[in-house]
Amino acid sequence: MVITARALNRTTLHRQLLLEREPVGVAEAVRRVVGLQAQHPGSPYVALWNRVAGFDPGDLDEALSGFELVRSTLMRLTLHLVHAGDYRAFREAMEPTLRGSRLHDPRFTKAGFTAADVDALLPGLLAYAETARTGAELREHLVEGRGGPVEAVVWRMVRQYAPLWHAPTGPPWSFGTAQSFVTAAERPVLRDPEASAAGLAVLLRRYLEGFGPASVADMAQFTTAPRGLVRAAVKTLEGELERLEGPDGAMLYDVAGALRADEGLAAPPRLLAMWDSVLLAYADRSRVLPPEYRRHVIRVNGDTLPALLVDGYVAGVWRPVGGGIEVSAFRPLTAADWAAVGAEAASLGRLLADRDPHVYRRYDHWWVKGVPAAESRVLPS
Repeated sequence: MVITARALNRTTLHRQLLLEREPVGVAEAVRRVVGLQAQHPGSPYVALWNRVAGFDPGDLDEALSGFELVRSTLMRLTLHLVHAGDYRAFREAMEPTLRGSRLHDPRFTKAGFTAADVDALLPGLLAYAETARTGAELREHLVEGRGGPVEAVVWRMVRQYAPLWHAPTGPPWSFGTAQSFVTAAERPVLRDPEASAAGLAVLLRRYLEGFGPASVADMAQFTTAPRGLVRAAVKTLEGELERLEGPDGAMLYDVAGALRADEGLAAPPRLLAMWDSVLLAYADRSRVLPPEYRRHVIRVNGDTLPALLVDGYVAGVWRPVGGGIEVSAFRPLTAADWAAVGAEAASLGRLLADRDPHVYRRYDHWWVKGVPAAESRVLPS
């Protein structure tokens, strides 16, 4: 079976709750979309506003404070928000990548550390962090255990590798500049190839449920797992998957019997969060992001700007400014498009007004450097 590019687009939007806001709770929404990028504390709130009907940010506050949803370093070595029940399998899946990138970094050796040193210190660190601790407290605990200095880069690598959850530190977005950490309630098994392989199979099946159909290259991009490990995990899932031919002839996998959306479905405009997962989950990002716009949205350092979707595809970027939401469209939009985007901007403005009207302010320098636009408008909020 061949699937068209537009059907892939509509299926992705459907599974990512971007065709229609769904009347589901925040925990179920996060499970449905696999996880949410969470480098910026405000982004999961904006992401769920895009996806959940009647989204109440207080519901996300509550899910985070109760550790029903947790924030930790996972896929692509970046901060993600995932359901606590998914964390162990996802972390075990990421073990080879996290261990290789964090504990075998040349800066470790330069600072006099090895992976074996971390292995020796980790049990004590996790026991100490069973009660939430600040980053400074945990670094000092490492210093005491080490009997010597622990450079900032070493502490950063350790905290990203260790199975730690970020503990909420307060408004406006649950996590602020002050950092606090707590040991994962259900600790993953580390340094165990069998556990990692089993976890990767779980993660990839969930990925296909939330982002499929997709290729091995897409799955490797989403996880940052080596393609050899991805292929091995896919092989263990073969009885649960079906194969399709993509529009470019690539082999795609999907969960057997999964619903795939009709390419004729309408796709309403959306004002995506910064680093929204839908822009980062594929090797072939043209599914949602036209190639000619990629460098305008995903900048040279990896910053992924808050993007405008029109008819299911990126058509511009947005940012909060005094008086509303500034939308910079990469191509001309119709009057009807602008009216629909305006309604979204007004709704988003109400969400931000109670939290941080200028969320993403620190990234305004990208607009100062220049964002190419066919037209820019400040839409009142």
